[in-house]
Amino acid sequence: MTWDVLRARLRSALPLYPVGPSVANAPEGPAGCVVCRGPARPGLVRCYQCGRHELTGHGLLADAVVPVCYAIKGTAFAGALWRYKSWTAPSAAARRWLAALLLSFLHDHGSCVWRHAGMPPPGRLAVVPTGCGRPGPHPLLELASPYLRLPVTRLAVRPGSQGRDLDVDRFRVGKSAAGAGVLLIDDTWVSGASAQSAAAALKLAGARHVAVVVLGRHINPADPLAAQLTARLAPARYCASACAVHDPEPPAGATPDSTARLSLSSDR
Repeated sequence: MTWDVLRARLRSALPLYPVGPSVANAPEGPAGCVVCRGPARPGLVRCYQCGRHELTGHGLLADAVVPVCYAIKGTAFAGALWRYKSWTAPSAAARRWLAALLLSFLHDHGSCVWRHAGMPPPGRLAVVPTGCGRPGPHPLLELASPYLRLPVTRLAVRPGSQGRDLDVDRFRVGKSAAGAGVLLIDDTWVSGASAQSAAAALKLAGARHVAVVVLGRHINPADPLAAQLTARLAPARYCASACAVHDPEPPAGATPDSTARLSLSSDR
């Protein structure tokens, strides 16, 4: 399977709400938080949660947070993010589709992410652990790790460290990340506390840089703060040029072979 075939399959699948700089950097001011692209109060560049993270975790937060799409509550994409790791009936179709979306985005825009984070291409891969005590590998790690030429740094929830706020001690790092640049992936960003706690744990374990790539930035249309943001969004088919950190044209000098160190097997 070639990248063009994979992109074509994505375009024929679920409609998306891509995150792009035209949303985050509108001429009349940010319509979304400059960190997570979620809804922010007028006049503020960060949402409430990201503002709190900056106060309590300064110096330990991710160097970049790059959501691929908005996961608007009630849409098919938000449903796929729930079904792919459902406890009772995980969806194989949703898993295949989300894996294709993540790999295509990293292939096309990995260099954008690393540049935004001020880092070279990452040397390690990590996944934000689920907070519900799921046994075994995280489903997102199972989807992505076979295709990424990156050794895995595993994170585990420390007993008694549940919560909705940033906690730099929430996760235990299984293997040293000293001096490494880490690609930290997550399926859904709601408050960002889990992802930023994971980034903090990696940095406390010695990681030099952490770049977070999130498949879906959760948006609740019932949230009054989300009205201005959701008014700018329209469903669209997958577009290879859509990226939260650069204009629609690909960055000068970026080539598919150099953006991210990925492999794609035709039998996966």
